[in-house]
Amino acid sequence: MKVVLQNLTKIFPGRNKKVQEEVVAVNDFTFTIPDGKLIGLLGPSGCGKSTTLYMISGLQKPTGGKIFFGDDDVTELAAENRGVGLVFQNYALYPHMTVKQNIMFPLQNLRGEDKLTKEDMIERAYYAAKLVQIDELMDRKPSELSGGQQQRVAIARALVKMPKVLLLDEPLSNLDARLRLQTREEIRRIQKETGITTIFVTHDQEEAMSISDMIVVMKLGVVQQIGAPQEVYDDPTNLFVAKFLGTPPINVFEGSVKAEKLYIGDAAVLDVPGIDDRDVTVGIRPEGFVIDENGPFVCGLNSVEVMGRDVSVVCNHAASLNPVIRAIVDADNKVAAGATVSYSLKPHKVFLFSKEDETRLRFEVK
Repeated sequence: MKVVLQNLTKIFPGRNKKVQEEVVAVNDFTFTIPDGKLIGLLGPSGCGKSTTLYMISGLQKPTGGKIFFGDDDVTELAAENRGVGLVFQNYALYPHMTVKQNIMFPLQNLRGEDKLTKEDMIERAYYAAKLVQIDELMDRKPSELSGGQQQRVAIARALVKMPKVLLLDEPLSNLDARLRLQTREEIRRIQKETGITTIFVTHDQEEAMSISDMIVVMKLGVVQQIGAPQEVYDDPTNLFVAKFLGTPPINVFEGSVKAEKLYIGDAAVLDVPGIDDRDVTVGIRPEGFVIDENGPFVCGLNSVEVMGRDVSVVCNHAASLNPVIRAIVDADNKVAAGATVSYSLKPHKVFLFSKEDETRLRFEVK
């Protein structure tokens, strides 16, 4: 099911009685979610991603704009009539019911021509449970399950209605690191098997990038960039997106351009053809550094952290806006002991941004 958002806006009234300042949670969001794709809504807390999800589900009414499922305008349609499955962060399982009863519960509320026999409901419940691999736990209560198993029950309960659209609101945030990894892989497998259009809300950029066909990066209710995860990582449109994506985070410096050369401190570190003379903010991905004893970019060496196949070189520079600089290099590169380390830079891993509005300044990469 294709989902189309047209100029979607949500404004909440101010809570201060003296100054009724409105809060714009989502501002003029326009996007088409292709049929059968998994889309990640990504951003820090308060960026409007969950509000967008709740408007799509029908739990919140937009202040402005339209929502279409396929060609049908569902903006005013009640949540229960939209054909969506919604999975909350806190699972929201009924503690007195078994797994089977929890999964079947949405089917028991169907009326009219959608009403099912008990046998059909049980069959559908077992089908959904098998999809999420909990069909052997159907007679247990939620208290007898691990956090990961409870999350699977919540997903099965959303899937049992055979929804047109599956909505996931930070479904992994209550799980430990190993379970998060396993469960996000399961979510991707289920989505591919069912072909259901899925919208996945998270503040964790690694989660979003690992399983999404496309990501939508948001900040303060405004969409910053939309694209395939690797494309957004490799080609950020502004400083916020560059800083939000990536682990370790991008290294940020004060810099300047003179005669189409990038200076960080007093050193000319890179040719940047097409950029006029100006002060800039410089972003360098951790993998953008190359150990080079004759390299133009010289940093103070703090420590070297061996991580197996890679080495993290922790260093410092007077122009750095980060507390420390992290360069990720291949473990085959030997970092010479000393007070400093010298680098050359990979041009496609270096980004320049305007000091005024933090938008990207593009130079020709040769």
